[in-house]
Order: sequence, then structure tokens, then C-alpha cells
Amino acid sequence: MKKLLTFKKITLILAVILSTQLSSCATTTSDSVAGVKRTQLLLLPASYVSSMSNQTYAQTLNEAKKKQTLNADKPELERVRNISSRLISQVGVFRADATKWKWEVNVEKNDQLNAYCMPGGKIMVYSGLIEKLNATDDELAAVIGHEIAHALREHGRERMSQAYIQQFGLQALAAALTNGSSAAVSNASMQAASMGSQLFFALPNSREQEREADKIGLELAARAGYNPDAAVSLWQKMEAQGGSKPPEFLSTHPASANRIAELRTLAPKVRPLYEAAKTGK
Repeated sequence: MKKLLTFKKITLILAVILSTQLSSCATTTSDSVAGVKRTQLLLLPASYVSSMSNQTYAQTLNEAKKKQTLNADKPELERVRNISSRLISQVGVFRADATKWKWEVNVEKNDQLNAYCMPGGKIMVYSGLIEKLNATDDELAAVIGHEIAHALREHGRERMSQAYIQQFGLQALAAALTNGSSAAVSNASMQAASMGSQLFFALPNSREQEREADKIGLELAARAGYNPDAAVSLWQKMEAQGGSKPPEFLSTHPASANRIAELRTLAPKVRPLYEAAKTGK
């Protein structure tokens, strides 16, 4: 009876929280030149996702340290951190709270063409992205800005919210939202948490999320003084690396002729920001 009451209580709390969430959808970022206004439904608390992401990122760093692949090339690391710093200095345009995130930028010696920014501002760039593409600073700013945009828009939190319900059911979500303590709920929560990194990395962004990251990332780069046209050359280089097996980056960030065409259309909209940044106005 006690377990039944506990489940009923959690279900009731969950229903109330979900009702509140459904009635208070909002966009996570302020609108700007990018024109991103879509409202979002975020069921998982930001603190829960951020905690999970921090743990996953710390584990990634520890594993890279053991393999001696973390920040192995100091000039390369300094270059990536300088570019990232200029981009991060512009995030307040889209959300003021992001200026207070505990941003962290690292480079892993890895041949994959990949980069990501986890919720809360934890950035990782793989050396293969820099070296295989012979990427310019403008091109690196395009890809890092794109990844930062995903974090600002909390796309990972959106995807994980859906996956929690689909893969682990309402009990796991109830645990995340209410800190439920029953054995069944705790077990579901632990199982879901252990899958956190897999959910973040394995679930592809939707096409709309990719468009939003393209728009905000392009504006971030332009505001930081990086040429927005570099986004086009970056994706062209990325596709050229595909061959018979697409790069890992393209498995979750699909490039196409349509996407490149959209970037070409977007670039003129943010070019005045780039010109202003270059002249110091």
C-alpha cells in the first residue's frame, strides 16, 4: 500500500508539473538578427541536465588525460580557446544567464571531425576537425559558434526530455522532477542517468534545431569579428571529407546542398555585425 501511495503521489506531482510546463512554454533565447523565436517544451529541469552533463564531461576529460590526448598541442589549444573566448563574449545577446555559465574549452587529440558544446558551456574540439580540414580561424569560429548555439537553445535538454519518457517512462521523469525516493523510481532514475551521455550524443538534432544553431552560430561568429562566409566553406570541406563513410560530425549535423544554400542566404543578414566588429564600432 505504501508503494502504491508513493507512486500515486509521484504521478499526481508529475501531472501538475507537466501541466505547468505545457502552459508556460517559452523560448530559451532572446530574439536578435538571427530571428530564432520558436517556443520550446523542456520537461527536465535545467539543473538536472547540467549536472548530468558536467559528470559526463569530467569523465571524458579523465579518460583523455589517461590516454595523454587532452590538450596535447598547446598552440592548438590556445588557438581554440582564443576563438571560443571571443564567441562566448557575445552570448549575452541571446541569454544573459549564459554569461555566468562555467565555460570550459578543451581539445582532444582525436582524428575524428567532431566538436560539441554540452549544456552549461562545456566545449570539446577534436584535433581532427582542425587538422584534416586545415580550418581557418573563421571556419573554426563557425563550427564552435554552431555548437555554442545548441547549448544556448538547450537542444540537448529538449531531446533528452523526449527520450526520458520514451525509453524510461513516466517514473524516471517523475524522479528527475520530484527527487522521488521509492525504490522503483530511484532505480528508474539511476538507469536513466547512466544513459545520459548516450542520450546526448546519440540522439540527432532535429532539422529545426540545426537551422536554429546555424542562425545563432552565424550571428555569434559575426558579432565576434569572424567572417560569416566561412560557414559555407566549412561545410563544403566537411562534405568533401565524407567519401564512402560520412565523418562522425555529419551523423548528427547533416550537411547538404540545401543547408549550404541557406547559409549563403543568412550570411548577408549578419555581415553588418561582422563589419562593425572589424572596425570596432
